[in-house]
Amino acid sequence: MGGEIVSIFLIVFLFVTLWKGVRIVPQGEEWVVERLGKYSKTLMPGLHILVPYIDNVAYKVVTKDMILDIPQQEVITRDNAVLITNAIAFVKVTDTQSAVYGVTNFQMAVMNLVQTSLRSILGDMDLDQALSSRDQIKARLKTSIAVDVADWGLTLKSVEIQDISPSGTMQKSMELQAAAERERKATVTRAEGDKQAAILEAEARLESAKRDAEVQIRLATASAEAIRLVTDAIPDKELPALYLLGEKYIASLKELGSSNGSKVVLLPADIMKSVEGLLGGRR
Repeated sequence: MGGEIVSIFLIVFLFVTLWKGVRIVPQGEEWVVERLGKYSKTLMPGLHILVPYIDNVAYKVVTKDMILDIPQQEVITRDNAVLITNAIAFVKVTDTQSAVYGVTNFQMAVMNLVQTSLRSILGDMDLDQALSSRDQIKARLKTSIAVDVADWGLTLKSVEIQDISPSGTMQKSMELQAAAERERKATVTRAEGDKQAAILEAEARLESAKRDAEVQIRLATASAEAIRLVTDAIPDKELPALYLLGEKYIASLKELGSSNGSKVVLLPADIMKSVEGLLGGRR
């Protein structure tokens, strides 16, 4: 019985020894080996022989591009607006030793670094600038953290801003502000329209008055010319004026009689004598 136990123990010991001494690293990973608690070497993909019980695989690091989802957070802009933003970072381990010994948890470190840098960048911007400058924010964010992640043996491939949006309270305020701005523009437009209409109406009245004045001037000129012609045709200087006055008198009576609102036309009883008087008592 004792011999069988020893045999089983030897078989298990041999199996464990082989398992600790022969290691196969898969493609896309690098393993960090420590010898008696101290860094010894980094195993690349492939077959490797280690010293059992002395060499130990302390870390297994993925060297493929990693996608780090940066948690959503609230950020206050320079004009005290509250934004909700999140991002996504693409990093790759290029120095395995620095990645495992330079920082406790490089993935958590990158996520926290992106969050703090994003808060700092948006804090220097106004609300409108932050909402319209996503490419600028991304470029500044990548520049600000690239050096820090390089110290941890990482390469920052890209940082993308997933979302930048106002908080619920800010959205309501922006909607009210937009409605007030639209109302203001509508009021200005109506006032401008009323102003232009008043200007056009005044210009129309002015033009009408000018034309009426021109008509009066032309009528006066025509009357003066008529008086001159009659005066030149009749030697008697008083008769032309009496003639024109009688003509005006008769025309006025004719206009009065043809008016739509005139039902009865009253004529002077001595109209013939009046006309005769206007003509200077001449036949």
